[in-house]
Amino acid sequence: MTGQDDLFHPVTELPDHTRRARYDRLVGLDEVKLRLRKEALLLADPTRLQAWAESFHHGRIAALDLFTDRAPLFVFAGDVGSGKSALAESFGCDLADQLNLPVFLYRLKLATRGSGLVGEMTSLIGDAFSHLHTAGRRATGPRGINSAMVFVVDEADALVQSREAQQMHHEDRAGVDAFLAGIDSLVGTKIPVIVVLCTNRVGALDPAIMRRAAATFTFTRPEEQQRRTVLAAALDGTGIHAETLDKLVTITGPGPDRPGYTYSDLTQRLVPAAILNAFPDRPVTDEDLLALAELTQPSPVFTEDSR
Repeated sequence: MTGQDDLFHPVTELPDHTRRARYDRLVGLDEVKLRLRKEALLLADPTRLQAWAESFHHGRIAALDLFTDRAPLFVFAGDVGSGKSALAESFGCDLADQLNLPVFLYRLKLATRGSGLVGEMTSLIGDAFSHLHTAGRRATGPRGINSAMVFVVDEADALVQSREAQQMHHEDRAGVDAFLAGIDSLVGTKIPVIVVLCTNRVGALDPAIMRRAAATFTFTRPEEQQRRTVLAAALDGTGIHAETLDKLVTITGPGPDRPGYTYSDLTQRLVPAAILNAFPDRPVTDEDLLALAELTQPSPVFTEDSR
């Protein structure tokens, strides 16, 4: 069996300071966060649903059966810079708070796709899920779970592309089959693991993957109020005037010949550029921000045909 270090990036115990700060900075995704909190909590600890039914419906209700066959799989889909990967790697901090237990973050290395040798990718994916089963058994006991796991696959379309694609290699098709088998092997086991697939090309994912997903979260570029919230939080303490914030919200929105800013355009490009422009000799000014917002081009829209 392939070793854990060959399959995953270093496993991180959550909550940790870096990812909690990253989660907290995703201020424009409140609705997604709320839905994700509920979905993740029920997949990690299904006993919470029974406890809810007993509290509010005097015992077991038939609808609970619908949850037992759900695969512990989320799909995070959206344009580049929309926050999906950042949330995938940080929502475990919130889940750890809800469970009052540690959550371990596993991130699949893209090298797990293998080198194309017959049977290699199938074996590697199988090994990855075997590791999750082993860790999951250690996380469960007679008194319930003692930890949970989040397994993130970034650029998932590179791993589980639709088997209907004409140019798809036989080995790639086998890899998709292996991944589906891995997901199916988790259903009904009560192993506290959540698999998250992140993709810019949701239409490229195999339909069987989409059918199995317990939830699909769609990430878009921030609308006006979300841009205002992100910018206000990032610029807190700079003394920027309210009317300047209003102008920034307008400038960073979509125009006739361009899309609006992404979350990362705001937090990784515009605001840091204004800080660096002023450092180390003077404070950030309203003029800095407005000028840079006019000059900075938003990230181009990633389409299904983009490569």
